[in-house]
Amino acid sequence: QVRLVESGGGSVQAGGSLRLSCAAPGLTYTYNRYCMGWFRQASGNEREGVATIDRSGGVTNYADSVKGRFTISRDNAKNTLYLQMDSLKPEDTAMYYCAAPRPFWSCALSRYDYKYWGQGTQVTVSS
Repeated sequence: QVRLVESGGGSVQAGGSLRLSCAAPGLTYTYNRYCMGWFRQASGNEREGVATIDRSGGVTNYADSVKGRFTISRDNAKNTLYLQMDSLKPEDTAMYYCAAPRPFWSCALSRYDYKYWGQGTQVTVSS
């Protein structure tokens, strides 16, 4: 079973920055088999894709709403995924989740492609 653990959420004012992390303990030798993604879910809304990164970290994809403000990255040596969030807006307020599909699965922004999920970390942006 793949276990994902997010951290780094919090409360910031609009225009501020946060960096989320997602550790994958237990995937020391297989982490690079997984595309990884960040998703978010605001209260009353469906869970939406924010960003994805391929197994090597060389290809990224972003939702239009975060392009130019968020940066996804990964450190395969540390089994860790990151999301650097800059120029935060109140509409970025949500629970943020990291997720992984099956091994060697494609990297899509659709939540339906992802099998493994973390517990989430809350991000709150005030105006």
